[in-house]
Amino acid sequence: QVQLVESGGGLVQPGGSLRLSCAASGSIFSINTMGWYRQAPGKQRELVATITSGGTTNYADSVKGRFAISRDNAKNTVDLQMNSLKPEDTAAYYCNARGARLGWGPFTSWGQGTQVTVSS
Repeated sequence: QVQLVESGGGLVQPGGSLRLSCAASGSIFSINTMGWYRQAPGKQRELVATITSGGTTNYADSVKGRFAISRDNAKNTVDLQMNSLKPEDTAAYYCNARGARLGWGPFTSWGQGTQVTVSS
């Protein structure tokens, strides 16, 4: 089992900033890709940003230039710095990791989600 624990969500005014963090633990051999997805009420879960172990990043068009993803491979953590937040960024944000477990093959894990609300 690989567990992901998120932190850092909350309520922020439009134009404000938040930083989300996610830590992976368990029988991890390697993590190829870590990322953040979000799901607003009544909508499908969508990709926000991903980052590979080599540092290659991918962002949704809606967050380019405002959000920045980073990771610490040694600590198995991934962060999402969110700036210039908009009400449409309001959603539950989920951490995701894909890799290989010690002796058990590939895995895909999700965190429990952290709520981000952007409102005045």
